[in-house]
Amino acid sequence: MNKQVRYLSDEEALQLHKESLVIDSKQPPATSGFLFTERMKLDLLDMEKAGYTRSQASSQLSKIATQEIRNSKSAREQYMSLWQRSGVSVASATYSAGIEIERAFESANEGMAQARSYIDALQGDLKLILKADDIEEVYRSGKHGLILDFQDTLPFGTDLSKIDYFYNLGLRVVQLTYNLRNLVGDGCTERYKSGLSYFGQTVVEKLNEMNMAVDVSHCSQQVGWDALEVSSSPIIVTHSSSNSVCYHDRGKDDDLAKAVANQGGFFGVVIVPGFIQNNGSIATLDDFAEHVIHLVNIMGIDHVGIGTDICANGPETGLIYDDEFPESMPGQIEYYKEHPSEFNWGGFRPEHRLTPDYRIEGYSNFGDWPNITLKLAEKGFNEDELRKLLGLNYLRYFREVIG
Repeated sequence: MNKQVRYLSDEEALQLHKESLVIDSKQPPATSGFLFTERMKLDLLDMEKAGYTRSQASSQLSKIATQEIRNSKSAREQYMSLWQRSGVSVASATYSAGIEIERAFESANEGMAQARSYIDALQGDLKLILKADDIEEVYRSGKHGLILDFQDTLPFGTDLSKIDYFYNLGLRVVQLTYNLRNLVGDGCTERYKSGLSYFGQTVVEKLNEMNMAVDVSHCSQQVGWDALEVSSSPIIVTHSSSNSVCYHDRGKDDDLAKAVANQGGFFGVVIVPGFIQNNGSIATLDDFAEHVIHLVNIMGIDHVGIGTDICANGPETGLIYDDEFPESMPGQIEYYKEHPSEFNWGGFRPEHRLTPDYRIEGYSNFGDWPNITLKLAEKGFNEDELRKLLGLNYLRYFREVIG
């Protein structure tokens, strides 16, 4: 980071944000958690009476939101207003993560079908991103783009042809594991955190063949190293943090981050409050900025970006309506404390700081994204550096790897 430049004023930083290509390399609930209509509020009350769990209610509300997007002009306007307030041009949304293997294929299909419903209903305001030119097109036109990603390889099962299948549906970014072990390798919260399996090596080679991004965000450190060795293309960390700034199982060590950069890769920094600091339940955008500054110093300005990983404050991925859930529908950490006989396939435990008391100041929801740019400008990043962090670095990676 150039320490000699003039600091941008807030007005200048906001104008730069408005004019820049802004890409959120991880915004999981972009077509499942951005909308909460009056109908959804009433339906949630009915679900509470019916004894739904939070997971069941979230799944049902996601389907109802899709219906609302299709059938209600006001719902479409409410949804798009969040995008417009954010100033984000393109976001990568997740359609598989932390699920039982028996349900993974069906669930991924349902999620991607919902994404397609949003794209169709919004009639050009939201476009599917398949190649780098699509990113540039939505930016030039003032529209918004959606990248489809998996945070697990479970939907493929043992059948590599399913990678072709999901590619044809629009999938472009694949995280090799979620938190726990799968057929490909170990996740970052698994007991032993070993590396890629032989099958995992074959999956990486297949992803390379298909020009798909190999993501190691939730993977064990060793899976990251193995992916670097096996992959013929640069790999990506779409959403993580620096263990040198604040250790978390979801973070990455400096030597791995450097190696990702040396291979031409990309590292998106999260704003998840419990991941970026361990001094209490309240995080700030200053905490986030410390990770960005450190990683820029380690990796160089051309390899770092932003993958917020949450839409709003909450114990999950920050659904816009997380605070609307009643006490009878606790988040996953509390739920599995109360139901010890059920196995938590999400893989997060109490020590991972994901309970509802963890919040981040300055970012109440996706519409507050400009505050991220303000904070980075306050830290002294100049205009060229900010443009790279906000979107140009991800665009460079996407073009090189995906086309």
